[in-house]
Amino acid sequence: MPESMLAVEAVEKNFGGLSVLSGVSFDAHRGEILSLIGPNGAGKTTLFNIIAGALAPSGGRVRLGGRDITRLRPNARCRLGIARTFQIPQPFASLSVLENVEVALEFGHHVSGRAGGRAADWLKRVGLSRWSAEPASSLPLGARKKLELARALATEPSVILLDEVMGGLAPEEIAEVSAIIRSLKQQDIVVVFVEHVMQAVMAIADRIIVLHQGRLIANGLPAEVAADPAVIEAYLGGALDAPAAD
Repeated sequence: MPESMLAVEAVEKNFGGLSVLSGVSFDAHRGEILSLIGPNGAGKTTLFNIIAGALAPSGGRVRLGGRDITRLRPNARCRLGIARTFQIPQPFASLSVLENVEVALEFGHHVSGRAGGRAADWLKRVGLSRWSAEPASSLPLGARKKLELARALATEPSVILLDEVMGGLAPEEIAEVSAIIRSLKQQDIVVVFVEHVMQAVMAIADRIIVLHQGRLIANGLPAEVAADPAVIEAYLGGALDAPAAD
């Protein structure tokens, strides 16, 4: 069994009297692509915020490489190896595309004198080289999503959390981003992604975790999850399709 890099242990989150997450537990291993799915309001973004440190859990723990990081701030978690993207891209609009990635490199405590060349490498990897000198505010949605991904990767994470990085993209852009995500396995990066583009989920996820009303109701291979009666009921049928046999 590969080494467990990320562990979520009995995580709870309450907002007043409302329970948003209840006893959620799972782990992810080096080089694993894990998809977190569920209907709207299932608690997916709340769980992402807890893993990234933007929210404190009401109960339970988060571990990174065996270390308890439950009480660490987001910047400390980033330096330990957790990066994330946001559903709505949040670039520094007044900076160039290249400068946005340079900021991420600096935040990840890389040597400032090499930031420009390293940033250019990350832009090339996500297919944004031609936008390098343009202000981030000028990017169309697909390019903004890729910039979010480049900035997260520039921190050189061991765990990357992708929040609907394919939402709103054209089919060819989805294919490009899917290929980038698959390539991260070769670097032993843990990928946990929330996505509503189910074709992409079923094609690239090694394992799928399903949340429904704040509870984990399934955790398994894509074909297993697609056939799970509890998952089918949660999605009211038809939302999940197992990949066709080769």
